[in-house]
Amino acid sequence: MFITRKAIPRRAMLRGLGASLALPLLDAMVPPLTALQKTPAKSLTRFGVMYVPNGMVMEQWTPAAEGAGYELTSTLAPLASYRDDMIVLSNLACVPSPGRPGGAHAKASTRFLTDISPPTSETWLDAGISMDQIAAKEMGAATQLASLELSVESGETAGACDVGFACAYTNTISWLGPSTPLPTENNPRTIFERLFGDSGSTDQRTRLARIRQDRSVLDSVRDEVAHLQGSLSAGDRNKLIEYLDAIRDVERRIQKAEEQSDKELPVVEQPAGVPPTYDEHVKLMCDLQVLAYQTDLTRIVTFMLGREFSGVTYPQIGVPDAHHPITHHQQEVEKIAKVVKINHYHVTQFAYLLEKLKSTPDGDGSLLDHTIMMYGTGMGDCNAHDPRNIPLVLAGGRSAQLKGGRHIRYAKETPLANLHLTLLDKLGVHLDRIGDSTGRLDDQVLAGI
Repeated sequence: MFITRKAIPRRAMLRGLGASLALPLLDAMVPPLTALQKTPAKSLTRFGVMYVPNGMVMEQWTPAAEGAGYELTSTLAPLASYRDDMIVLSNLACVPSPGRPGGAHAKASTRFLTDISPPTSETWLDAGISMDQIAAKEMGAATQLASLELSVESGETAGACDVGFACAYTNTISWLGPSTPLPTENNPRTIFERLFGDSGSTDQRTRLARIRQDRSVLDSVRDEVAHLQGSLSAGDRNKLIEYLDAIRDVERRIQKAEEQSDKELPVVEQPAGVPPTYDEHVKLMCDLQVLAYQTDLTRIVTFMLGREFSGVTYPQIGVPDAHHPITHHQQEVEKIAKVVKINHYHVTQFAYLLEKLKSTPDGDGSLLDHTIMMYGTGMGDCNAHDPRNIPLVLAGGRSAQLKGGRHIRYAKETPLANLHLTLLDKLGVHLDRIGDSTGRLDDQVLAGI
């Protein structure tokens, strides 16, 4: 038997005049003998975090029952379609480090991935290394970008920060080192250019000049696309068409957002490329995250739906009040109801991301099967600013032996760091400890054994 077909390299790029485009994972990237055995392309493990600020109304978040028989609460209801793909975790704690008081919001966002409490100082930074960056240091060697740090709010125009604490602690959850916060990016155009091509300058005028050309990246690689399609199987051709359609759709929405931004908001306050509504903005950021995973441009993404201390309003769901102030509800029924609406609304954004991941084929399953997604916040009860029982969901990760459809209640004040150690193991990074960890979570419990 003669094997003449050559496998397409995993890092293959479509290249045109001044542009290049990464490809999704295709079966044609499998070596010929493997392909004859009907084995799909080997999948990769990714990791993602979606962070929400200012705590929760925990009574509407936490399921009453444990195990597989639990019922989704009102806040978790938007995730009903993904119940079998997710695990609700209770009693994990972000308890502050001894000797570092105050700063409930600064500690919530900082400890969420670093397990280190920041000091009371507006100039001295000390936050440890976040676990996403520990993973990125190892996994990023195989990708174009080690990680992406996304947000909805701009750190430059964020507003209030915790008294006595540097704003860096509330503006990001990702830390490259103890004194090196990683800034988040909220402009979809900038993210798209990082993934699929840059104008060669960070100057806003240069980027706008490129945008005005109104050309798709795909136009310059059209001939190569046609050549590649001729050598692919029907299944791979369909994958490529779906992927290219997704690229075109993201570009179209970015261009539309730029047009709307110019018309509706001052350019100074609303950079070109940022959609005019929260819903559109979040969905576009989620779509970019999926594309980044799909093309293996990065395997680590963090996304903040809001910064700690966020005063964003949500009139679209009937909550015109600033988010942070009403979380200090003092048991006022009307305020509690508004916070519950915000908590529920944020979960709907996570559901959108899960749907995109679940509907995107990847290897022998979907992107969701091969991505560990973590959703939550660094404080539990919003009124009490309690860090001892934080709301947390793990979704996806079937390839990493995560079995969904369950609510797991751990012993009270089990360090969140223990979960971080366990997840790092699943990402192929092994440490003895991180932050205030006391060990690992039982992997067999997470696997449902």
